[in-house]
Amino acid sequence: MLDAAAEGARYAALAGSSPEAGIARTRALIDAALAAGFADDVTAGRTTIGETPAIAVTVRTPLPVIGLLGPPRGLEVTGHAAVETLR
Repeated sequence: MLDAAAEGARYAALAGSSPEAGIARTRALIDAALAAGFADDVTAGRTTIGETPAIAVTVRTPLPVIGLLGPPRGLEVTGHAAVETLR
């Protein structure tokens, strides 16, 4: 989950990209690795880290206790990436 969130943040932080594109990328990675139900609650937004503009992608998903089953929203991870700018 964390790897998918971080990759989604990096994708959204590319020049010309958007938080929505990061959400789509994160969902695609989770769907490919696990199952669609794990990608239901993905959000992204602009933030700052220190004074650096960044994108944060957060995934909230069931915490798999037994196989792929677990309490809903039991796991939350956030990936961050600095926003790329064109100069």
